[in-house]
Amino acid sequence: MTFNTYGNKENQSLLLIPGLGVSYEIFLPLIELLKDQYYIVAVGIDGFLIGQESEFTSVDDQAAQAIGYVQKNLNGHLDVAYGLSLGGKILSRILERNEIVIDHAIMDAAPLLPLPKWSVDPLRYYQSFNVWTCYHWTGFWKWVFHSHYFDVLLDECKKVWPYGKGKAVRDGYKDVYTHKLESIHGADIHFWYGTKEAFVAKPQVEHLLKLCPEAHVEVFPGMNHGQFLVDHPEEVARRLELLRRTPFQL
Repeated sequence: MTFNTYGNKENQSLLLIPGLGVSYEIFLPLIELLKDQYYIVAVGIDGFLIGQESEFTSVDDQAAQAIGYVQKNLNGHLDVAYGLSLGGKILSRILERNEIVIDHAIMDAAPLLPLPKWSVDPLRYYQSFNVWTCYHWTGFWKWVFHSHYFDVLLDECKKVWPYGKGKAVRDGYKDVYTHKLESIHGADIHFWYGTKEAFVAKPQVEHLLKLCPEAHVEVFPGMNHGQFLVDHPEEVARRLELLRRTPFQL
């Protein structure tokens, strides 16, 4: 795991964790909007590092590395943490382990529940093939979809695929698909998702609310998986800026 920092360390802290198959650079437009307000730590997940060969280990190991960094460099405290997809899964594990203090946590379309065992291998190989085609047929898919959202995802795939390849994708999905969030600790927990992913997201929300009834859920009309961040970083920045101004209360 790599840790890329931006801004003044005297400012409030913001941890950003990307999704599977993309790099921390997916956050660069958001970072540009917030680097004067926050001290930002954008992590690179093992298996999806730019220019560096690596293997995905596990959600728990990635969570442990992030926890260790925060304990060593930020006195065990984060003002805000935001995790996208796999990053949200890692953030949920950080909250479950409860070894650092996070004032405000946002899980964007995080998979919190396991899938049926029989479906895990077929789906992870299917997802690996999907990412393979995104890398090898980037120009074709850009022509087919022709949107900023898909252009960003395809460009991200081009950045990271050569350094972890299909194994990182398959290992990442296997861990995501087989672990269930059992508990969660945090004073202010948020879950975001788009209406175009509601079929998958709603069971995650129901599970989260059983563990944390006071969690805040926000649904973005017309948005696909991670699209709110990609297409509307200014709106994400506005929400994170509001959290920065919200006093933490035990």
